[in-house]
Amino acid sequence: MDTPPAPSLATRSIRAWLRGAAALAVALAAAAALAQAAPPAASNSGLDTGLEQQVRQLALDGSHAASPGTPRVEVSVGQLDPRLRLAPCTQVQPYIPDGMRLWGKSRIGLRCLQGATRWNVYLPITVKVFGSALIATSGVASGSVLTAADLVPAEVDLAEDNSGPVVSTELAVGRTLARALKPGQSLRQSHLKARQWFAAGESVTLVAQGEGFSVAGEGQALNPGIEGQTVRVRTESGRVLTGQPVGERRVELAL
Repeated sequence: MDTPPAPSLATRSIRAWLRGAAALAVALAAAAALAQAAPPAASNSGLDTGLEQQVRQLALDGSHAASPGTPRVEVSVGQLDPRLRLAPCTQVQPYIPDGMRLWGKSRIGLRCLQGATRWNVYLPITVKVFGSALIATSGVASGSVLTAADLVPAEVDLAEDNSGPVVSTELAVGRTLARALKPGQSLRQSHLKARQWFAAGESVTLVAQGEGFSVAGEGQALNPGIEGQTVRVRTESGRVLTGQPVGERRVELAL
């Protein structure tokens, strides 16, 4: 019997290439199937990356709308309560709860729109809103009177404290600290001791301001005029009015 001729080098090379191509095709098909079967990648929050991105964008848009002109906002997404056992859902909608302020520690709602069981939960978030305000150049003890050397403007997280930041040295210098300041800490309204503009029994000027006009009169304070607190004043006619102390022996009346 005649022995068939051995395949040429070119033929062997073609066969080897075809076997390699077939193996590569099988591997790619398997990888594609695995990718389709695998769940979306999860982030540190436990949400899939697509949903977390929606939450982050919603919080950014909401915080910018509430604080127009804010130069920079950062959103950190927290985690749902690990005790929750939520039913599978094919469409989850993030939303801003009514009355929710996206400032500091806040939350975003998540509700299931398509699933066997509808559910609604709240996801904690932290919104940092950066802007210029005053910080302490060094530690300042409680009871100290602030000087210009104690403070310097810097970028701070305006949302880190519920009390409003002090942004101007004119509003801070000469004020007494109600609580101590740490080096680099932002100065807040709550750090400042409320000023007493006048004592009970003193004569004060009453000012009523409206659109395009201002009316002034005199009266006698019936209680101390402390910044941020209302004060009662008896007018020359004997009428008792309530207003806000706004300066040295000066009371502003609301119209």
